[in-house]
This record gives sequence, structure tokens and C-alpha cells, in this order.
Amino acid sequence: MIPDDTPHYTGHRDRLRQRFVQGGPEALADYELLELILFMAIPRKDIKPLAKALIKEFGDYKGVLNAPHEKLAACDGLSATSAIALKSVQAAAHRLMKHEIMHQHILNSWQKLIDYCTAVMAHEDRESFRILFLNKKNELIADEVQGRGTIDHTPVYVREVIKRALEIGATALILVHNHPSGDPTPSSDDIHMTNDIIKAAEPLGITIHDHVIVAKRGYTSFRAKKLI
Repeated sequence: MIPDDTPHYTGHRDRLRQRFVQGGPEALADYELLELILFMAIPRKDIKPLAKALIKEFGDYKGVLNAPHEKLAACDGLSATSAIALKSVQAAAHRLMKHEIMHQHILNSWQKLIDYCTAVMAHEDRESFRILFLNKKNELIADEVQGRGTIDHTPVYVREVIKRALEIGATALILVHNHPSGDPTPSSDDIHMTNDIIKAAEPLGITIHDHVIVAKRGYTSFRAKKLI
């Protein structure tokens, strides 16, 4: 009898793909979804132990995809290329969420906006400051990160914010930044910076609709808190 040299994991990969095709993502556990992604980057290896180890290391499926590239690449069994495969899935999800709100009346799509900002910013390990530019119909016409800083501070230059709004032709802005600490409570500096931007924008007919702080433990809307 001729021995079967087919690796044991080949059948497992085929079965997993079939379960995904027939039952959708709900038919798979989180580690199995990670296996599907990693199949494309690691063609000849049993991936199940690695997928389970990643879930254990980063807490859950979301934690794996939100982990920085360098931390993923440092994991045993995961190369830089494999880490890019995981991050590309995250990037694709973020791009899809962005497309769902672009050129939409943003005040009527508020929860989608919060979901998008939370997904792209809440898990970052450094502060970043984002501006959402709106037209007269309150449609989102541009989404730009204006600065990145440290774990608890990012520089914001009022003049540059207003200059960019005028360049784009925006008539309203929504300011967004993240708190890597996990606590979305505004600091006194956050409040002062927001007021400075409002004062600079008002004479030019530019409205600041809101300033939103996103974090792992939720978000804060300045308008909802009556801070603006």
C-alpha cells in the first residue's frame, strides 16, 4: 500500500472553507476565521495552534486585528507578511465603513459615524486628531487625520484646521480624537482647544457641529454633554 503523504491539515483547510461557504462566518469560531485569513499567508502549516495562541495573546478576534503590526510580527509563528495579511483585513473593514458614510448626511448617520471613528481610532496606542469636513448639506466630503502625538497628547494647530477647511470648501466640521487610556472623558486642554477652534471658525461661517472623543470604554460627544 502506497503511504499517503498528504499533510493532515489539508483536509482540515478544505472542510473549514466549505463550512464558511455553506454557513457563512457565523458557522466558524473566532480562531477559525483567523485560520481562514492565515491560510493565504501561510500555505503549508497547521494554523489552528497559531490562531488559538493569537486569540489568547490579544484577548479576542477583535484584539488580534487591532493589534499593532509590530506586535503581531513579534509573535512566534507569525511573520511580517502574515501580520500584514491580518492588518489588511482590518484595513478593508475600515475602508468599507468609511464608504458607508462618505457623501451621506452625516447627522442622519450618526451611529455609523461613531462606529467608524471607534473602529479606526479607539484602539490606537497614540493620540490622533481627525477632522470630518461637511458641506452645506451636512454631507461628509472629506475625512483627514491632521496630527498624531503621544499616548496622552497630540498637537492641534487652530490656524491649520481653519486653513484646511477653507481649502476644501467645508462649511461645518466634526472634530474627533482618541484617548489611548480608554477613558473618553474630555480634559481641560481638550475643552480649551475646542473653544479656540470654534472662535476662529465662527467669523468665517464655519460651524463646529461636535467634538467626539473615542476610547476603548466608549465615547464622549461634546454637544451631548453641552460643552459646545
